[in-house]
Amino acid sequence: MKEQIDVLKEQFNNEMSTVQSNADVENMRVSFLGKKGKITELMQSLRNLTSDMKREAGISINNFKQYVEDAIENKVAELKLMELQREINSAERIDITEPLKVSSGSLHPITIVQKEVEEIFKSMGFMVEDGNEVETEYNNFDAVNIPRTHPARDMQDTFWLDNGEVLKTQTSAGQNRILKKYGAPCRVIFPGRCFRNESVDASHENTFFQLEGIMVGEDISIANLIYFMKTMLSKVLTRDVNVRSITGYLPFVELDFKLDVSCHKLLHFFRLIKKLCNNFECVSLTVAIKVLKNFKKLAFKT
Repeated sequence: MKEQIDVLKEQFNNEMSTVQSNADVENMRVSFLGKKGKITELMQSLRNLTSDMKREAGISINNFKQYVEDAIENKVAELKLMELQREINSAERIDITEPLKVSSGSLHPITIVQKEVEEIFKSMGFMVEDGNEVETEYNNFDAVNIPRTHPARDMQDTFWLDNGEVLKTQTSAGQNRILKKYGAPCRVIFPGRCFRNESVDASHENTFFQLEGIMVGEDISIANLIYFMKTMLSKVLTRDVNVRSITGYLPFVELDFKLDVSCHKLLHFFRLIKKLCNNFECVSLTVAIKVLKNFKKLAFKT
């Protein structure tokens, strides 16, 4: 009996070494542990042995049976581990040391529109300048013909700083500085935040955005100004637009007018360009205007 068990054990080990799947393991289990399996046949052969031989053979058969059960259980665990490893290898690799992705937010709608408008003006030959948010009283008012006695100052409730400077109330505060920097001819836009001590309501805010532009050259006119505005508006609104100029109450510029744009859905004009002015004037004694005295000057603001 012992020799017979040794032969079966060797056969079992050889077959087990070729097992590649759970189906192969199940075939091995049925072959050795099933109702008609090899171990069952060994147990049935005990009837032909004496009592002493039965006891010794029974122990050997049970030990072999336990060996087979353990080997099959280990093989099942091994196959599960191999399958898991295959899934890991085929899955997307994750670097657990890589920092988590932090949401960086998104651009504010005003910033998106500003960048779009800047690119449009760049395509038409304009330069883009960043304006100061803190300006001198001279640049903010006097250099654009709004001295202390001018009534237009009453329309701009200004934030004054302890050192006498101001939070700029208008992008026009950059005109004198930019004209001195570039001279003539030039095409420049300078967008930025402006600040006024306004009561906040549906149409007023203490912090708001403007975009100002200036053009200086020998052969320019209001026709050029309207062309640039119409081109910009057509690109922003992604359609051809009709425009009209209307007069407005703007006591700080002369000659001045505003621009309306047609709205094809509502069938009326809506105010989009806040201010356009032709032949703007800086203070006559500024360095900038001395350089520009022989040129035509145009300015616009949105």
